[in-house]
Amino acid sequence: MRKFKAYAIPFVGLKVGQHRFDYKIDNSFFELFDFQEFNNADVTVHLELTKKANMLELEFEFSGHINVNCDLTLEPYDQQISNHLSLVVKFGDDYNNDNEELLILPHSDHEVETQQYIYEGIILGLPVKRVHPGVEDGSIESEILEKLNELQPEQNTKEEDTDPRWDKLKELLNE
Repeated sequence: MRKFKAYAIPFVGLKVGQHRFDYKIDNSFFELFDFQEFNNADVTVHLELTKKANMLELEFEFSGHINVNCDLTLEPYDQQISNHLSLVVKFGDDYNNDNEELLILPHSDHEVETQQYIYEGIILGLPVKRVHPGVEDGSIESEILEKLNELQPEQNTKEEDTDPRWDKLKELLNE
């Protein structure tokens, strides 16, 4: 049994026109890819497939949240995700997915597999640097931040003694 069977859309039996498919993505989806960077996932994928006489158009809409660890504090938080992905499927002699917006399937194929595009759409919808919102507004309390503040070197507020020669030169600037 194929592990991605739920994400394969048989287009041969579909009528020409628009068709809608909805997927609820959680951690079990990412486990199929052996990807374990998320604490929890709750993403809804709306796929609108437009079947035409000689091609297919797929429009993916991603919305939801992914629970990830902050890159600075390692504190978990929910990162909102919203993304859009378009794909055109044409038919040819050989399979070709070199272009990220165009997929060429052999004429003998009867279904299109969407799992890779769902995976990429979610991953690319996340920011590269994941920062907890509490870090930006200063409201987060974390053991790591407390330790960093404790180990931070003390700033010397006393004015250091300067070379008197420099003081004389500074006086020339003020004149």
